[in-house]
Amino acid sequence: MAIPLLNCDMGESFGNWRLGMDADVMPYVDCSNIACGFHASDPHVMRRTVALAAKHGVRIGAHPGYPDLMGFGRRSMACTPAEVEDLVLYQVGALAGICQAEGTHLHYIKPHGALYNDMAGDPALLEGVMRAVHAYDPELPLMLMSTADPAPSRELAAKVGVTIWFETFADRAYDANGHLASRRLPNAVHHDQATIVAQAVALAKGEPLTALDGTVLQLPSDTLCVHGDNPESVAAVRAIREAFQALEKA
Repeated sequence: MAIPLLNCDMGESFGNWRLGMDADVMPYVDCSNIACGFHASDPHVMRRTVALAAKHGVRIGAHPGYPDLMGFGRRSMACTPAEVEDLVLYQVGALAGICQAEGTHLHYIKPHGALYNDMAGDPALLEGVMRAVHAYDPELPLMLMSTADPAPSRELAAKVGVTIWFETFADRAYDANGHLASRRLPNAVHHDQATIVAQAVALAKGEPLTALDGTVLQLPSDTLCVHGDNPESVAAVRAIREAFQALEKA
């Protein structure tokens, strides 16, 4: 049984504005998705976060988004695939330079927010992101949202020549297609720690989930997204880590 890597969005502070409990959650995760300055972060925050990840032996991932600081990268933008390719390359290059200065390197790429969601529904946009990854380093994995039908993403990745990691979520409900249920729907977000840990364990064991409409879903899970926004979410990450360690010993 391959236990999914725990990944967490980090480095999202900006100037005097602080967001997230990066130092508290870093010891419990495998992968840190570090914002690259377009949707959040600044050069100083990026460097501090890279240094923190390196200190704890956590894999560093570029977390590029749309150029939307005001909206935290959560608003779709009318970018062409070629424009998306270039803006991803720009952000990856910025974080890679900071990694080099800190004696470490990038391990993967995970797009952020609206860009992440848009490319999940637009093959041309997804191919643009894949081209950026391949142009920078075809050995770097690209994180994609896991769905009930992963075949099209696998085929496109094979065509472009990149490796993909399918990502799942322990604290979110899914729709019948294996997409994240809209936050506007009741019960779309799990808040109970026991529920979150149970879903994480089910995904790690390759067990099916039940969508909001009752559909049974089988989702590939190479990596599991967790959050470090507040003490409750950090406690949930710690509980997931402990549950995964128990699975590894079983």
